[in-house]
Amino acid sequence: IKSIGLGVGSISLSSIPFLNNAYSQNKTKLTSYEDITTYNNYYEFGTSKSDPYRNSQEFITKPWSLTIEGEVENPVTISAEEIISLFPSEERIYKLRCVEGWSMVIPWMGFSLSKLLSKVSIKNTAKFVEFESVYDPEQMKGQRYPVLNWPYREGLRIDEAMHPITTVVTGLYGKTLPNQNGAPLRIFVPWKYGFKSAKAIVKIKLVENMPTSSWMRSSPREYGFYSNVNPNVSHPRWSQATERVIGEGILAPRIETEMFNGYG
Repeated sequence: IKSIGLGVGSISLSSIPFLNNAYSQNKTKLTSYEDITTYNNYYEFGTSKSDPYRNSQEFITKPWSLTIEGEVENPVTISAEEIISLFPSEERIYKLRCVEGWSMVIPWMGFSLSKLLSKVSIKNTAKFVEFESVYDPEQMKGQRYPVLNWPYREGLRIDEAMHPITTVVTGLYGKTLPNQNGAPLRIFVPWKYGFKSAKAIVKIKLVENMPTSSWMRSSPREYGFYSNVNPNVSHPRWSQATERVIGEGILAPRIETEMFNGYG
């Protein structure tokens, strides 16, 4: 595995972001920064919605490296700082739809995953992309319990991974990505349920066969590989026809869920 020595430092995400309107099909107002950063599913830090914020503040994300390997011509290990410097982030406003039936509209900072993958020369034998999150039970107290089979793994078909709106997220609201939201690097796939977007990734592996994701392994009857947002296909335990918008209040009416989360 080679290392890309670019000799460049990190860039500030607090500068004025470039909003790419092609990736900003939001139809409602933005969710507040407070709600986005305090209402999270991130079982590595606990299973309650407030656990990730409370338990991740001391999580160390520097130094951090990402390995890209498998069915590629040029496997690499590259630091998060190098990635952020090599691929400038832009603001992309996407709606996150959780499989639990709630949603947020988030002004992410990031870039297309395809730009990163293009640097390793993908072989024709690669049909899927597997993402692996960090395993660090000393810092991530949730990993001390067998809630899932750690480390967290997810996957996409190769054409899904190369789609321009599949995003490597580096921040939100023009700021560096908070720990509780998957710092320093996470994936976001707007047309799929939120659990498909792996957080704190340390490895990307190009593979020939469909990988088994963490939630598939945990409950295959409830969580399939594709998990595209579809209001016509119910979860075994609840309907997916409507969703609750976070920040709108307990008494606010639920809204209809759009096919593929509105990104069809």
